[in-house]
Amino acid sequence: MKTAYLNCDSGISGDMCLAALVDAGVHPDRLSEGLKAIPIDGYEIISKAVTRAGISAKKVDVKISGHAHRHETRWRDIEELIGISTLAPHIKERGLAIFRVLFEAEAFVHGHSFDEVHLHELGGTDCIVDIFGTVIGLDMLGIGEIFVSPVNLGSGTVNTSHGILPVPAPATAELLKGYPVYSTDTGFELTTPTGAAILKGLNAQPCAMPVMSIDAIGYGAGGKDIDRAPNVLRLMTGNAVRSTDNNRVTVIEANIDDMNPQLYENVFDRLLSAGALDVYIENIIMKKGRPAQKLTVIADRHIKELSEIIFRETSTIGLRTHASDRITLQREVTTVNTRFGTVRVKTALLNGEAVNVAAEYEDIKAIAAKTGLPIKKVAEAVSIDICSTRRE
Repeated sequence: MKTAYLNCDSGISGDMCLAALVDAGVHPDRLSEGLKAIPIDGYEIISKAVTRAGISAKKVDVKISGHAHRHETRWRDIEELIGISTLAPHIKERGLAIFRVLFEAEAFVHGHSFDEVHLHELGGTDCIVDIFGTVIGLDMLGIGEIFVSPVNLGSGTVNTSHGILPVPAPATAELLKGYPVYSTDTGFELTTPTGAAILKGLNAQPCAMPVMSIDAIGYGAGGKDIDRAPNVLRLMTGNAVRSTDNNRVTVIEANIDDMNPQLYENVFDRLLSAGALDVYIENIIMKKGRPAQKLTVIADRHIKELSEIIFRETSTIGLRTHASDRITLQREVTTVNTRFGTVRVKTALLNGEAVNVAAEYEDIKAIAAKTGLPIKKVAEAVSIDICSTRRE
């Protein structure tokens, strides 16, 4: 999977995310086609080239017809709508995660329960398109990890259904807890609740720009020019660069003898989504001959968050951690055209020489589901196509 880095020097919003993805290579028609899986209509995605302080960028707007806008949308409305959609399961999951944190923030700041709170400005078709369009676009670019710079909130006030509020809006401030933020004298809102929810819902990690080889850059324009800097969200995508040199990781372990094994699948998903490098379990025998599992998590960041997930999602009451050195090959993720379409390919390099080449399993799995072919047959055919492409 590729890495993405978001420069939020001029904030972030849903439409800026869509525009940055389009500028980075996601064709608007493909985006629209992907969004047809959601049973809503009465909108059109409009993309145009603009400049912001001399920087060429894309501006994307969701043009709504009169009947398409939604008011006072509740969580169950979004959950039911996406439930009956034909989106891929992982797209549903990521998009609903964004909406969930948005509803949670709104419920908290307004003192309502999660099920009772409703969205006004953020419940419309345009918000659904912004959020799920962003998730679909990231998937089209093969983005896994997302990192983000400190976030510029803007300043001044913003008009809402609750009246005129100071920037950042209460929900935006709640969503960005834990993220480095700042304010500049722009006189208007730069980061919207939708933009903040996208960062939190997709578990974007705040950091300086990671070491990566850049393969695409997209600029998503905000609605107006500002004096201090180009009003754009910059998206950089590429492959994280990992050398064969030693690098330090943290190993987190827990012995568990009293948990339903069916729960481990969700534990794995939560840990990997939160940034774990690897997660696995081993069968062990504890004192008094009790059979148990040892859960092991390997990570190079987010240790506190990963530990909290283990405590919340498993029955363990204690963890062991220790630092460890590891030696890794340089890894690259590219795409290859096969008889079934585009497939992601992982290549491991030793001193510049490819020593391991493998197709992305999730892509193979998706092809098998779509074609009805046995997964081993798909894997064999794709492997032949990859070999042919490499020889060329």
